Amino acid sequence: MLITLNKKEKTSEEAVAKRIILIRHGDDPPDDRAYTYFQQNGFDVEITRPYKGDVLGDLSDDVVGTVIYGGPFNVFETDKHPFLNDEHRWIELCIENQVPMLGICQGAQSIAHTLGAKVGPREGEPHEFGYYQLYPTEAGADILSQPIAVTQAHFHEFEVPDGGELLAYSDTFPQQAFRYGSSTYGFQFHPEVTIEGFRRWQTLLSFNYGRPGVQTVDEQNSLMYEHDEAQAEWFYEFLDKLFGKPTD
Repeated sequence: MLITLNKKEKTSEEAVAKRIILIRHGDDPPDDRAYTYFQQNGFDVEITRPYKGDVLGDLSDDVVGTVIYGGPFNVFETDKHPFLNDEHRWIELCIENQVPMLGICQGAQSIAHTLGAKVGPREGEPHEFGYYQLYPTEAGADILSQPIAVTQAHFHEFEVPDGGELLAYSDTFPQQAFRYGSSTYGFQFHPEVTIEGFRRWQTLLSFNYGRPGVQTVDEQNSLMYEHDEAQAEWFYEFLDKLFGKPTD
């Protein structure tokens, strides 16, 4: 446990900062729930954007977790987007060292791809853009005790990698969450997105309206206000279980 010291006090053992590395694939403001959770709970939060030239570097002892966010990049197009190779190397390092890791949407697809699983669109290219019901599997009951409506924005999916466990599914996409080992998770959905964040997506991703499976704006708004609070409560509990607190 880390001990909080008065500024005038000295100690022979320096408290090591606990860094969380957030890997982002866009310029959205850092107002998502993952960022908020880490900031409010005293972690040293570092945002990095490899797609803009940031280099992840080596995995140091003070890194206690990482979140790989969603984005517009196809994770298998490493020739077209070489920065993905650095992200896949980072994923391998975190798995080898059992550093808690959460991949969201593109991030989950990157983890699955790195572990040798297939990633891509389903036949017919159905979409999920809005708020959709998520169902736990038997293996997922420890993180999701009952169905819950969650934020979605995707048409690609991942297969569960060999050695992984399927944790959740939706009516259209049978792979929505997986666990690999005890500390690596991949979510196809977006529990980190707030109402404000989804409002931005309704403008940014407006080209999706009318595509198979996409909800209308009115449907999205109604479901958003009905389910956002429960989704937020569940996600904060999940983050607490996976990453803990700096004083743990």
